[in-house]
Amino acid sequence: MKARRNKKQIPSFRKLLKTSKVKLENKLKNKQFKQQSTLKKYRKEQRKLRQAVKDAVSKRPIPLEDPKGKRPGKRIEREEEEEEEALPLDMMDEDDLQLMKDLGQRASFLTRDLSSSEPVHVKKRKREHVIEKYEKIPRALQTAPEKELIHLLPIKDKSGIIPQTREKPVIDSNQDEEDQEEVELEEEIIEDPVRELTLEEHLTERKKKLQEKKMHIAALASAILSDPESNIKKLKELRSMLMEQDPDVAVTVRKLVIVSLMELFKDITPSYKIRPLTEAEKSTKIRKETQKLREFEEGLVSQYKFYLENLEQMVKDWKQRKLKKSNVISLKAYKGLAEVAVKSLCELLVALPHFNFHNNIIVLIVPLMNDVSKLISEMCCEAVKKLFKQDKLGQASLGVIKVISGFVKGRNYEVRPEMLKTFLCLRIKEIEVKKDTEDINKPKKFMTFKEKRKTLSRMQRKWKKAEEKLERELREAEASESTEKKLKLHTETLNIVFVTYFRILKKAQRSPLLPAVLEGLAKFAHLINVEFFDDLLVVLHTLIESGDLSYQESLHCVQTAFHILSGQGDVLNIDPMKFYTHLYKTLFKLHAGATNEGVEIVLQCLDIMLTKRRKQVSQQRALAFIKRLCTLALHVLPNSSIGILAINRILMHTFPKTDLLLDNESQGSGVFLPELDEPEYCNAQNTALWELHALRISPQLTTASPPLFAEEAWP
Repeated sequence: MKARRNKKQIPSFRKLLKTSKVKLENKLKNKQFKQQSTLKKYRKEQRKLRQAVKDAVSKRPIPLEDPKGKRPGKRIEREEEEEEEALPLDMMDEDDLQLMKDLGQRASFLTRDLSSSEPVHVKKRKREHVIEKYEKIPRALQTAPEKELIHLLPIKDKSGIIPQTREKPVIDSNQDEEDQEEVELEEEIIEDPVRELTLEEHLTERKKKLQEKKMHIAALASAILSDPESNIKKLKELRSMLMEQDPDVAVTVRKLVIVSLMELFKDITPSYKIRPLTEAEKSTKIRKETQKLREFEEGLVSQYKFYLENLEQMVKDWKQRKLKKSNVISLKAYKGLAEVAVKSLCELLVALPHFNFHNNIIVLIVPLMNDVSKLISEMCCEAVKKLFKQDKLGQASLGVIKVISGFVKGRNYEVRPEMLKTFLCLRIKEIEVKKDTEDINKPKKFMTFKEKRKTLSRMQRKWKKAEEKLERELREAEASESTEKKLKLHTETLNIVFVTYFRILKKAQRSPLLPAVLEGLAKFAHLINVEFFDDLLVVLHTLIESGDLSYQESLHCVQTAFHILSGQGDVLNIDPMKFYTHLYKTLFKLHAGATNEGVEIVLQCLDIMLTKRRKQVSQQRALAFIKRLCTLALHVLPNSSIGILAINRILMHTFPKTDLLLDNESQGSGVFLPELDEPEYCNAQNTALWELHALRISPQLTTASPPLFAEEAWP
């Protein structure tokens, strides 16, 4: 008999690649279980064999043939007949017969040849033939494959030489058969490969998929817009498309869904904030229409919240730049998705300042104003400016200002100047809001008693009196509430703005934020408390004298100082001569190139320093500034020259006695000293504006505009 093969072999490397870990563990467990079962059978057979040996030693063996003839005759005859029937003696050689007789006469079981004699437990099977019994003996030991030994070098010990051997590994042919079968299967699979699409076919297929997705998005959006209360559940279906998994159209579809949802929320969102229902309201019985409205509001708030969370996650994925395992979007597409998400957040920030989660949007947008990406930073700054410009009451502006102030402080004032420049768009004008309100909403003029008596009857006068009383009460209640609320919000907003400005002036004077701070102070300086004026002017003058500021920053300092003095600072007895001197001295430092930096600020400073403060300005100071400005007009570009000449004309109209500069005759004693930095003592009355003639014949200015100082223009 052939030895039985073990068909279950160790899986090949190719199969391991295709098999999961769980399946592989199951296979190994099954293999171990079968090996243990085979080992148990082998041990059981060995125990039976050892028991048979013990029985043979303890008992006297019975020979195959009884030489003394003690057996009964019938039994001997029966056995002989059976043997004759099984194997005729005529077919056996004499040597074989003699060998069998000799073996039967041997007394010891250990000397027997098990391959040719019957087993010890022959009593149980007396009637079986010898050969049949031999064939039925278990051969478990022969199932194991024969192992070939490799003889190694012997080891010499005290007892003698010890031979050393090692088993030679047996190569199983079943593994080769399996590998061959796998190769055949692979060949069968390769025979029918999937046809690869060409580039043109792939683009056509993508265009078809994209068109189907667009139609689906349009259908959902149209259904929601047509009846938002009934189809609010379709918002969830549309929002689920943000997780589009088709790699061909995933990026485009997600962008389209983001923009579509943003427009939908802008259209279907109510003009009030939705608050959560109380337990008492939930338990109260209501009409079907009210219940339908509540379900719509709850669904809208829920989907709006999930939508904002999705946008936030897109921005975070772009920031972290970590590719998700189950994501079909590449790292390069993260930036495009993040830009669309930020744009949608900016639109919602401006369009829905009254709705839920507006503060959450502010918290997302403010850090992005300081983003490394210039596009995203500008997008967020523009959205905040737009919000400031359209916020009439000031509630949303206050929320943004609080977050920006905390962010700037947390970053230790190392942020983009554009963040602070957004403060310039705040709609805060005068503190006396009540006066402005009365100017806008003029009170209705009521009829006097004489007018009523002439035109109305007694009953009409009685009704008119009651009507006027009611109108008066309603107007007072409305005006007082709106005015107080607006005044309170504006005051709190300005306090936060000034705290931020003063911190930077105190701790970060060399920060790039300083120009934005000075520009902001120049705009809101008239709203600063009078108690801080002296200290603020000292700080501004110290900054100018330090020399650490650029020319444009020093101009902002001058502008801020005169804004302070032109508002509530009129009541203060402060001489700003040092600021006049600084501007007069630094006029020639104005940029004369294509950038024209500082020209606009200089013109604003001159307007507030000379025109608006005409009563505090002497004639000598006005003459000196007019002369220096005409000289400056020769050095700058034509557009800057036109602006400077325009402000000169305004100054000469404001100070009529300065027309003596148009005459070449000297007035008084002394000689004009153009190099002197003091405008009061440079003797400007002894010079003439000869620069006007040079500017009049200049080819650059003649093409730009007609002469500004024509003789007929003067009175």
